Amino acid sequence: MRNIILIGFMGAGKTAVGNRLSKKLGYEYIDTDQYIEEKEGMTISNIFAEKGEEYFRNLETSVIKEWMLREKPTIFSTGGGMPLRRENAELLKELGVVVYLKAMADTIYDRVKGDTKRPLLQCDNPKQKIIDLLEIRNPKYEAACDFVVCVDNKDIQTVAGEVTKLL
Repeated sequence: MRNIILIGFMGAGKTAVGNRLSKKLGYEYIDTDQYIEEKEGMTISNIFAEKGEEYFRNLETSVIKEWMLREKPTIFSTGGGMPLRRENAELLKELGVVVYLKAMADTIYDRVKGDTKRPLLQCDNPKQKIIDLLEIRNPKYEAACDFVVCVDNKDIQTVAGEVTKLL
């Protein structure tokens, strides 16, 4: 059994789908952002504010390396920026099957518009920020994955079912 790594933009449903898959397949589940928050004793927003994005991205890389030693089949939902580093993308593919949960900007905006815990969206025009970031990130996500599952207009159960069929 191989690990399953869910990548994609914030709000794509990685956490919800990861939880569903964990129950369905009997795998352990780890949300990378939550794991990092527990490890650092502070929120992602505070890590960004106090130590900077580069520090956070380095943490992500070290966490992936740590997980390479795990023996139990695990589902990992990554933070939206984790697979953007080439090193991380390569390590994630070594770690298991990488599935990109792809969502359009409108879907993402509808899901995250009221969330104040997302540091990259604390700006004057969060929807435009999403559009701009997706333009940069989509090709990187596609290069970093083994499979793409579109999540627009689908519920968690449907997306989890589509991921299961790919394995």
